[in-house]
Amino acid sequence: MGKAARTILLVLAFALTAAAPAAHAQYARPAAQVLARARAASGGNAWNYLRGWHETGTLDGAAYERWLDPLRYGMREEDHDAAGGVAVRGFNGAGAWRIDAAGQATGGGEPALVRPDRTEAFFGVYAFFYTSRFDARGRMVGARKADGRAFDVVEVEPWGGTPRELWFDRKTGLLGRIVDRTGARPVTTELSDYRKAGPLKVAFRFVSDDGTPAGRSVRQVQSLAFTPADRSMFGLPRS
Repeated sequence: MGKAARTILLVLAFALTAAAPAAHAQYARPAAQVLARARAASGGNAWNYLRGWHETGTLDGAAYERWLDPLRYGMREEDHDAAGGVAVRGFNGAGAWRIDAAGQATGGGEPALVRPDRTEAFFGVYAFFYTSRFDARGRMVGARKADGRAFDVVEVEPWGGTPRELWFDRKTGLLGRIVDRTGARPVTTELSDYRKAGPLKVAFRFVSDDGTPAGRSVRQVQSLAFTPADRSMFGLPRS
């Protein structure tokens, strides 16, 4: 293992020992009511029994595989390129890391590195349905209309992450859109292709767009299982 990788391991180990605030969710009552309806529409109490999240699919046509932890923060994604290389990214709840297709490792526990992965891990596993498990706050934005549909919009911000607007279809209760307004341009992700996966009903297609010619991205889930992952896979490999 190289010096850079050893340094990252030390940083991540230190980050894991740092004290984080206890889970203390703050959801305004109207927001909590919308989330409760959406939870019921997509699986209800079945969300309580998930112990893992493993999905495969394509991201802009390239294969990917992702693991998430619905019990506590954890994420790992492996992206395959056309040349056969694999880039890996991970988040263990305190530190974020990357290994590019050439084997170069980077990462650490700095907020600027952790924030995007904490945010993705939170929303990727629908952690806003666990209002007492993950530290976050939510507020009601209000009613909105788009593409002939009516939505109830809730803004949720995980602790240490960035907020997202969650647009829930008033007719079905399902999540139809996620809007990220934290960058220079708002990024809108449309959710569709809802299917039954075990006891849940979740989206299998995610189309993100920031309004620019190069700003469109499509993620198509091909398989989804809820098998628990070994927690060690969320940390930087030792070799």
